[in-house]
Amino acid sequence: MVTADVREELAESLYAALRDQSPIDRPTAEYDLSISDAYDIQTRLIERRLADGADIVGHKVGLTSDGIQEQLGVNEPDFGRLLDTMFVDGREVPGEELLQPRVEPEIGFVIDEPLDPPVTYLDVLDATGSVLPVVEVIDSRVRDWDIRIEDTIADNASSALYVAGERTSVPKNDLSLEGVKLYKNGTLESSGVGAAVLDHPARSVAWLANTLADLDETIEAGHLVLSGSLTPAVDLAPGDVISVEFTSIGTVNARLSE
Repeated sequence: MVTADVREELAESLYAALRDQSPIDRPTAEYDLSISDAYDIQTRLIERRLADGADIVGHKVGLTSDGIQEQLGVNEPDFGRLLDTMFVDGREVPGEELLQPRVEPEIGFVIDEPLDPPVTYLDVLDATGSVLPVVEVIDSRVRDWDIRIEDTIADNASSALYVAGERTSVPKNDLSLEGVKLYKNGTLESSGVGAAVLDHPARSVAWLANTLADLDETIEAGHLVLSGSLTPAVDLAPGDVISVEFTSIGTVNARLSE
């Protein structure tokens, strides 16, 4: 672990990178951070954003696919906090707020009831009031996406913005079989199914609930959880138009401003 002063310094560096739109070198290039250090830095970063007037409205879960876990040498997901200021009201994604954006199609879960650990994916489905299609715009305040797991956790799980479609009731079909196609500028870039997210997207939410309990935190009623990407992330450039089409929960369209 590193000292509290170092964690505070790194949180301030990430906050400045976000504020000034100027990426930094990865923190782990200089410091031997633990996972615990990284989450503490994330909390300090979020505290700065709350002081700016933002509110926490949920969580995002990342690193939910086997491929990305293998790439970063880990065997479990990570999480970040969703803020109300991350929600894109409309379909025009503000490019001026982003450094090196990528997009991911995700299933969002709106949790209506408390989840008391130990939580299973069936408990999550029972507690879910609605689901919705989401385009998550991820970004990194670390230069060139040169990250280790500790870097992305500290950087609020590389979160940035999200565009959401209409809410719908949990489909009767198995969400592990829910398909998605991601188009960029009319060309199919990627496709996937819900099983890419820890075998079932609700398992991702269950993991989050159980992990938060260990930190004396909870998923609050009414909060939104982005459960993880069904496909690899796709790079986004100014002017790009994204369309995400799910099998049964809806479609989301978005455009990155120029």
